[in-house]
Amino acid sequence: MINANEYIYIWQLVKKLKFTEVYDCQLEVPDPSRSTRAQQVTMTLMRLLTRLSGYMHWKQGLESLGGSSQSKRLQHTAAHSSSCNYQLLPDCLELSYGGLVMHFDYVWLRDHCRSASCYNSKTNQRNLDTASIDLNIRPSKSRVDENNLFLTWPDGHITRYSLTWLAQNSYEGQKRSAVHPRILWSADIYSSARVPSASWDKFMSCDEELKNFLNNFLLYGIAFVEGVPPTLEATETATQRVSLIRETMYGRVWNFTSDFSRGDTAYTKLALDRHTDTSYFQEPCGIQVFHCLRHEGTGGRTLLVDGFHAADAVLRRSPQSFELLSRVPIKHEYVENLSEHRNHMIGIGPVLNVYPWNNEVYMIRYNNYDRSVINTVPHDVVRRWYGAHRQLSAELRSPDNELWVKLKPGKVLFIDNWRVLHGRESFTGLRQLCGCYLTRDDVLNTARSLGLQA
Repeated sequence: MINANEYIYIWQLVKKLKFTEVYDCQLEVPDPSRSTRAQQVTMTLMRLLTRLSGYMHWKQGLESLGGSSQSKRLQHTAAHSSSCNYQLLPDCLELSYGGLVMHFDYVWLRDHCRSASCYNSKTNQRNLDTASIDLNIRPSKSRVDENNLFLTWPDGHITRYSLTWLAQNSYEGQKRSAVHPRILWSADIYSSARVPSASWDKFMSCDEELKNFLNNFLLYGIAFVEGVPPTLEATETATQRVSLIRETMYGRVWNFTSDFSRGDTAYTKLALDRHTDTSYFQEPCGIQVFHCLRHEGTGGRTLLVDGFHAADAVLRRSPQSFELLSRVPIKHEYVENLSEHRNHMIGIGPVLNVYPWNNEVYMIRYNNYDRSVINTVPHDVVRRWYGAHRQLSAELRSPDNELWVKLKPGKVLFIDNWRVLHGRESFTGLRQLCGCYLTRDDVLNTARSLGLQA
């Protein structure tokens, strides 16, 4: 605990804070040899300031505590809204709105003018030539009202920005928000959610049924359509309701049994460990569709694992391992040398692909069958990568995360191949599957056109 005398000592340290032009904090820390207790109090102060910086500017935070500032910058406050104020700093505009402190580069602000001369609102395309903007540009005038910020540029052009739009499109705002809303799941979480399957008839005729199906798919990475006629043609019709089919070297819509007609373990009766497909593509296929047309035997259940749930567990328990898996490029390779099929595919990328501004995973590339020689990083990094890969594999292989489903005629499964790993148990007898890959962009396009965030 910090006692009253030590709070006085902390306040004395606060008064020694100096702010540079870019608001870097420089603390004149007393001689560490004074006492261990002094070091503890100093560290307490630094932790408090670090927490404070996540919600408001350090200088503003100190002012709210009663400190004074000799800043030469002008602060502007909206006449009708005490929650908005801004400053024109030498290199950017600082805006405080809705509890968020944001910084906007002046070139960025000029480039994102949405006036009729700079932006075509009918086509949602930019008219302004970005390369013509002075890189040292700075507004000559500024004002703010309850909902908008107005900037006047040196040539007299006036730009109006919605404060809400600025908050939504700021780096600080994007850093705090998810690009793709989702629900991470284990087997129990998914089973307890009782996610409904779409009905074939309604799915094909009702946009609301399609919207609900896509909403479930976006949230969980898997979705089912029940009651589909057990034919290749009906399966193809169902997939085209969602997206365009992505034709690959396996064809447009494939229909196969365990005849080993292709040089791939999938064309056998053997069990398949969890994996994502086409990891050897530079851009792996986005969505995979499965429909079991018939099975005259035993076994063959399908295994589904939420890769994002496993990645999140690694991030929480070992951030260093998560970073390795998201930065080290790994090569995957597929070589097929059969009389009728000759292919050599190579895809390179990290196991975890993340958005750099918020560390949100958007794709997992995990396939131990097709992972090629690791030769893109030095040996000391390789050893640490193996450790990180082991942690991720342990999460993916945890029985708690394994969702087993039995595919049957009439039940079509859609899988987000960038998120959910699939596998199967071994089986006996004749088992006929059909399916295809869908173009990811078109699936998301369909979802957005129905009003979903995707």
